[in-house]
This record gives sequence, structure tokens and C-alpha cells, in this order.
Amino acid sequence: MKADSVQWHCRGFDELDPALLYQIMQLRQQVFVVEQNCVYQDLDGLDPASHHLYGQREGQLMAYLRCVPPGLSYSQSSLGRIVVGPEARGLKLGRELVQRGIDHNLATWPQSDIKIGAQAYLEKLYTDLGFRVVGDVYDEDGIPHLKMILEQK
Repeated sequence: MKADSVQWHCRGFDELDPALLYQIMQLRQQVFVVEQNCVYQDLDGLDPASHHLYGQREGQLMAYLRCVPPGLSYSQSSLGRIVVGPEARGLKLGRELVQRGIDHNLATWPQSDIKIGAQAYLEKLYTDLGFRVVGDVYDEDGIPHLKMILEQK
């Protein structure tokens, strides 16, 4: 499989058909709950107000994140639930996914910086994309995280 065979989409919650929404929730559970062995409240009420960015190949969900408007998670816009499916790892979809999320947030909320709660082991990926760390490492659901911000230029 090649990364260039992935089709990218961004939709509002009400534009997600039930089968796609099921794939999204299934991928989030597969990676965040089962693979990372993390019990947390995935359905946190932010999905209906968020934009959902995802990559598919032949109808199969490969990568996903949600773009959260300013004022919901933080005063800034945010990216969250960033996930690449196990079968798509190694294709550099994570970097492309996050860059597409950044581009979407900056275009959609041009007066807002982007703040994220990143898993600490991914710090280099996010700093390479323009984020900087703000604060110390903290524990979220048993996983070390960092607050990071990408400021408007």
C-alpha cells in the first residue's frame, strides 16, 4: 500500500454516515483503549461540534483526527484523537494527517493558535511540524503527555 492511494476528507459530525462513524469509533477504541491499554471516556461530548478529518483507501479508514473549534478543549483550536490504523503504519500518514489538521484549523479558525495534549513520545513529530512545548510532562490516563502549541505566524 502506498500513501498516495489514500483519499482525504474533512466533514462535520452530521455529515458522517453511520458506517463511517462506526469505523472511526472502532479505530479509536482499537488503538487508544485496546492497543494502548488505556481506559478513558472516548465519547467526551466534543465530537458533535468538531470537524472530522480522515484518510481512506478503498473504503477502509486508515487515519483519523478531529479538529476542535476554539473554546471547547482550550481557548485555542485543537487537534485530538490523532490515530493511524495499525495496517497503515510506516506510510508516514501520521505526519500528513497532522499537517492536514493544522492546515484545516488555520484556515477554519484563522485568528486561533492550535493547542494539543500530545503523547510525550511524539514530541519530535509535533515540534517538526511547528509546535512547541508549554509546560511539563503530565500523566493523562496513565500515558505521559505534553501540552504543545502552534502559534499563528
